[in-house]
Amino acid sequence: MRMVARTEHALHGEAHGRAHRAASARGYMTGFLLSVILTAVPFWLVMTGVRHDALTIEAVVTGLAAVQIVVHMVFFLHMDVRSEGGWTMLALIFTLLLTGVMLSGSLWVMYHLNANMMPMSAEDMRNMP
Repeated sequence: MRMVARTEHALHGEAHGRAHRAASARGYMTGFLLSVILTAVPFWLVMTGVRHDALTIEAVVTGLAAVQIVVHMVFFLHMDVRSEGGWTMLALIFTLLLTGVMLSGSLWVMYHLNANMMPMSAEDMRNMP
């Protein structure tokens, strides 16, 4: 009886392992296909010049890039709110916040440096060392 129980347990574990590998392979394939689509669509938009409005194209490409980041995090990095007690998600939120502060601060400084520079005439430019 004990041997039968161990055999059933081993078979159940093996079947569970196969099912887990199949689900994992299916998840990786889904992530890969989504990544290819999310890369091909912006490439097609830019290369064919479907729209001549650069701001719209930039917004679409940026939006699709953000979606692709989420696809990579979910399908390849397996990040969700349950993994490691939520610490990976907290680290991601902190990283995004820090990156946003650095990016917006850098853009703010560059804009104000450009706006506050003294204008130079063509004569001043010719006399520069």
